[in-house]
Amino acid sequence: MIQIFNLIIYKPIFNALIAIYNFIPGHDLGLAIILLTIIIRLIFLPLTIRTVASQQLMAKIQPKLKELKERYKDNKQALGEATMALYKEHKINPLSGCLPLLIQFPVLIALYRVFLAVFKPQDLPSMLYSFISNPGVITPIAFGFFDLSKRSIVLAIVAGVMQFIQARSSFSLQKSSGSMDKDSFASKMNKQMMYFFPFTIILIAWGLPAGITIYWIVTTLYSYVEQKLVYKYRVSKEAIN
Repeated sequence: MIQIFNLIIYKPIFNALIAIYNFIPGHDLGLAIILLTIIIRLIFLPLTIRTVASQQLMAKIQPKLKELKERYKDNKQALGEATMALYKEHKINPLSGCLPLLIQFPVLIALYRVFLAVFKPQDLPSMLYSFISNPGVITPIAFGFFDLSKRSIVLAIVAGVMQFIQARSSFSLQKSSGSMDKDSFASKMNKQMMYFFPFTIILIAWGLPAGITIYWIVTTLYSYVEQKLVYKYRVSKEAIN
């Protein structure tokens, strides 16, 4: 498993970061991280679109779900089976909303390992692909003043605040689209996570190198903008059809 993780996640991210670092003027690691974040999120854009599509399908079947709850209110097993059958009929994955978040964690683990290795010139030759130039010593200073190799309490707090704004926006979009029943377990859980998860992010980012925190801030900001655009696109498409 470790070898597969290194082959398909860790080493590609490491080489992508070095390639961007080599390419951009001034060799600014902070800017390289921002560009790498955008590239990673663009790769996952089809997954985001499918997730939003699944959430909008959930909105369409809400009346049927309520009907099933009323019909099988005294039989939880039958309700569960009928609900899963309804999901299968409409090709809905009820866990699709969690996938973008779950995918972030392997990437974060890989980035953490990248930041442990990227400032060690002796490790670069063994990690780089043959077509990626070895930059030698990589400076951790970003934007002329910010040391990305050290933790930043300010950035940790910013990451938590951004996470709260993004989560609240996502929750509001799902409510407005009707894809989530406000009285459902999922709705209540999402509302709790909207307040709990940002504090978790702050605690985690508190002890991480600032470079990883910048990645999380940028990917959260990207998610905020992406969700609004994708929802707007899907709504417009539905209106045309």
